[in-house]
Amino acid sequence: MAFPSLEELALLHTHICRAVGDPRRIQIIYALGDCACNVTTLADRLDMPQSTVSRHLAILRQSALVETQREGASVVYSLADPRIITLLDNMREMLRDVVERQTTALE
Repeated sequence: MAFPSLEELALLHTHICRAVGDPRRIQIIYALGDCACNVTTLADRLDMPQSTVSRHLAILRQSALVETQREGASVVYSLADPRIITLLDNMREMLRDVVERQTTALE
């Protein structure tokens, strides 16, 4: 089996791994998986300061994980690719398995 190139893995790390490297950004991704919304709605739904949500959205947008659309005076954010939810769900499932294996090993 051929290994991915170091250049490809560096791009993966830069564009995906760093973007989801903060739990608040993961929450934002999940919230946007439910529906596209503006910063105010996201801040209310996630009980976070609007400035925090804006800062995290900027990182997600720079990484091309979210996209924007202007609706009047408001900017609406949505997921650029809904497969990110599947990726995160798979990682969460893997985490549950790892924790279960570690718990079993300690018994």
